[in-house]
Amino acid sequence: MTDVPTGRTPNVPAPERYEIRITGHLAPRWANWFDGMTLTQKDDGTTVIHGPVADQSALHGLFRKLSDLGLPLVSVTPTPGEAAADHTADPS
Repeated sequence: MTDVPTGRTPNVPAPERYEIRITGHLAPRWANWFDGMTLTQKDDGTTVIHGPVADQSALHGLFRKLSDLGLPLVSVTPTPGEAAADHTADPS
């Protein structure tokens, strides 16, 4: 049987949390529409949407919601989850 490449790098897990920055301010009440993610309004006129994303399909779903609202995307940054942050702590 021949191994078929899947397009993913072996042994590199997909990020579980993302920080998505958009132009404009979204009121906190929109958090429910974004599956309970945290919305933070920044002084520079952007909003940061941060939280867990189940998989790439869910991430693309978030992009569609932003597009449906006509909100310009500024950046998408994978962020370490809580478990990853615990592993990077200094044990001493």
